[in-house]
Amino acid sequence: MCRLFGLHGGRQRVRSCFWLLEAPHSLAVQSRSQPDGYGIGTFAEDGTPAVDRGVVAAFKDEAFARQARQECSRTYVVHLRYASSGPVALRNSHPFLQEGRLLAHNGVFEDLPALDAHLGEDGALVRGDTDSERLFALVTRETRRAGGDLRAGITAAVAWIAEQLPLYSLNFVLTTPDELWALRYPDTNELWILERRAGGPHGCRHLDETSEVGTLRVRSDDLAACDSVVVASEPMDEHPDWRLLDPCELVRVTPDLRCASETVGPPPAHQLTLEDLSARAAASQLAERGAEAASAG
Repeated sequence: MCRLFGLHGGRQRVRSCFWLLEAPHSLAVQSRSQPDGYGIGTFAEDGTPAVDRGVVAAFKDEAFARQARQECSRTYVVHLRYASSGPVALRNSHPFLQEGRLLAHNGVFEDLPALDAHLGEDGALVRGDTDSERLFALVTRETRRAGGDLRAGITAAVAWIAEQLPLYSLNFVLTTPDELWALRYPDTNELWILERRAGGPHGCRHLDETSEVGTLRVRSDDLAACDSVVVASEPMDEHPDWRLLDPCELVRVTPDLRCASETVGPPPAHQLTLEDLSARAAASQLAERGAEAASAG
């Protein structure tokens, strides 16, 4: 399935090129099993969101490498797509933008007509064909109804889908100009978090790797000099502090890089298995498991 990545640099604007291009399990490396496009979501200094998308595997697209080197933001959400719903097209490439927020999703849920009916006029937020963008529209609508309370919007949206729709996984990363939210729901797909102190586990090291993509060598002085929090579908380097999120765990990362966790629910009323999915959706999930096994080997 799709790969998720989120980064929070705290109150500083930082570059993410190490994680996107240079880490041992960078997104460029992971994209070799994710053929259907990518997206990099960032925020300008004034909080204006921006998304750069492509419809081929990231490792094949020089634009991905160029944006990975150039972008600078306090928060990031990046997505690699293995399509399970909707055609391969820019309108279906994550992350999606709604009301100043960005979201990328990893998972599958079904009965989209029921969700469309529930969204009603808020379905106008959806520009593409994916279940993911509809999930985001529901989060956006429920957040608005809660007076801008994003936690309330997320929990209400997850609860409705869990109770009403057949689902396999609802993992996502959502960013604002100064916060990052990550959900692993329920336990079907993995999602990991790293609270990385400046300089890494030894406190004095740069992020410094030689790329397998091209010949570029990157020393990431900004991330070496400041703390950061990373969320990813798999551990991306050998740092010992990567932690697998618990099933149904929602994490909020604030501008001071405090991570607050809670369990959201209820449990899915209609939990899907691989055998329940369409051939296309099942293939995307198996591709993820295959990539994880390969990286572990």
